[in-house]
Amino acid sequence: MSQHHLVIGAGPVGRHVAALLVERGDRVTVGTRSGRDTGLRGVEHVALDAADPEALSRAAEHVAVLYNCANPGDYTQWERTWPPLAASMLTAAERAGAVYAVTGNLYPYGPVTGPMHAGLPDAATDHKGVLRARLWADALAAHRAGRVRAVEVRGSDYLGPGIGPNGHVTRVLPAALRGEPVTMIGRTDLPHTFTDVLDVARALVAAADDDTALGRTWIVPSNPPRSQRQALTDVLAAAGHAPVRVRSLPGGALRALGLVSPMLRELADLRYQWTAPYVVDDTETRARFDLEPTPWDEVCRRTVDGVTA
Repeated sequence: MSQHHLVIGAGPVGRHVAALLVERGDRVTVGTRSGRDTGLRGVEHVALDAADPEALSRAAEHVAVLYNCANPGDYTQWERTWPPLAASMLTAAERAGAVYAVTGNLYPYGPVTGPMHAGLPDAATDHKGVLRARLWADALAAHRAGRVRAVEVRGSDYLGPGIGPNGHVTRVLPAALRGEPVTMIGRTDLPHTFTDVLDVARALVAAADDDTALGRTWIVPSNPPRSQRQALTDVLAAAGHAPVRVRSLPGGALRALGLVSPMLRELADLRYQWTAPYVVDDTETRARFDLEPTPWDEVCRRTVDGVTA
């Protein structure tokens, strides 16, 4: 039976969620501040301020699932933009009686000494990790109180189309495609998990569909870890390009540059992700939803296509 879904955000995850839902025959509305057309056939579009609970509640009336695929544009202003946005979505989902499906990330775990899995506590101490952990804790508390049905999926650094300069590989990919040397943050030789945005969408839809999967987080199925250098080299190979020289920006230099760059100051707080192995254990998610990650060669091709299209 066809259902109505509201997707907040038209970034790479939101677009993939909308496409998956329309493809299976559901009605889908994508809400953004501008209401711009995503170009996805069969998708409705609405202009709204998702941080306004009244406007969002009107848009979410009678929907089965409210998907939080938002990505506030200014990374340096998360403390200002995320709390009202997340609170509004939680309120709208509660009023609609909808499942609240959240696109999360790995920040809440903070520094780790082994693979990240859903059973780990949210132990971050940096401000971005603490913020993301608190937003999920609010949703989980509402779920446990019976006010809403909530679930969150967590992926690692994104690959795939539409990521642009927000991705650690895609940020340097245009220069690398021109054969220029590039600089990547931290150690470039350590194992690191990369997650395709399509796989984030697939896991989010699967979790939202399963009432027994709600009330917890799930790790997005991802390919075996590669180093930053290897991931970039593989993406270049998918475009028929040779490897380029990869320089490393150490933590000390990142902190120093952060004195004059707000964006780099934010990244300096997360440098632990690039100074030790940063990998996930997605075994439970794969088994529960019968999901496998997009094959690595295809991930690399999709990433190149997203940059060169």
